[in-house]
Amino acid sequence: MSDNTLNLPSASNSHRGLLFVFTAGVLWSTVGLGIRLIEDATVWQILLYRSISLSGFLFLVILLRTGENPIRKVRQAGVPAIIGGLALVGAYSGGIYAIQTTSVANAMLLFASAPFMTAILSWVILRESVRPATWIAIVVALVGIAVMVADKAGESAIAGNLAALGSAFGFAIFTIALRWGKSNEMLPAVFLSGIFAILITSAICLFVGLPLVLSSNDMGIAFCMGVFQVGAGLVLYTLGSKTVPATELTLLSLAEVLLGPFWVWLFLGETITRFTLIGGCILLLAIVGNAVSGIRRKPAPIALP
Repeated sequence: MSDNTLNLPSASNSHRGLLFVFTAGVLWSTVGLGIRLIEDATVWQILLYRSISLSGFLFLVILLRTGENPIRKVRQAGVPAIIGGLALVGAYSGGIYAIQTTSVANAMLLFASAPFMTAILSWVILRESVRPATWIAIVVALVGIAVMVADKAGESAIAGNLAALGSAFGFAIFTIALRWGKSNEMLPAVFLSGIFAILITSAICLFVGLPLVLSSNDMGIAFCMGVFQVGAGLVLYTLGSKTVPATELTLLSLAEVLLGPFWVWLFLGETITRFTLIGGCILLLAIVGNAVSGIRRKPAPIALP
């Protein structure tokens, strides 16, 4: 059998992986539009119903994909899955609140700082080395973030920016938990995060007196976000990341950051401020530069965008 014949399946899998990862980024990019279309629900109510549909969807996916009970898969993942699941609840909460209180462009771009937070945490917690190019990119990213938040003086905007950075930090903790557990499988931990979110948000809603029944509009959007925006995107990313190099994963994940503001501009007319645009370009430059500088390195463990 010739070398060309041997390479054909690999090339086909790679192309399919690229399509899966890009499609995942497109689905994730709709989070801002979905939350903007919510009429009355608060962050806890949105997260509750989104988590219900997400957990049900992932339960079926894990069951069909592995043939095992998802609860058993979670138990096999152990403590890292628990830590990662709780970190994702924080990331989800911060992400929804950020989009509700600041611009979608600002929130999405700040979410993109997660890989740099992951690099720092992996250096501190796991004693993993960080390339000099990544340290430079982190400094450049901090400059971009500073520019982005420079014109956000109101209390609400400041809280939204802090929530967005907190969301990125939650995703970084999730990635560190996966690395600590030496697992590339995200689905059980994310399924567990949905269960945690249902329990936590239900308790919060009951404690503060928020109704558990939403309008048909808000409930329908939240359910759809759980299945299509988070769940389907995660499944496609998990499948595609098996054959796509880490550098291309990083670059393809920018589809989420770039398309998020585009959807709300296209459908709702939400614009981007000059400071957000300039700072965002600096941050994206740092991300692209760091990815391109690591082309010849081995793929990094999977990170959730």
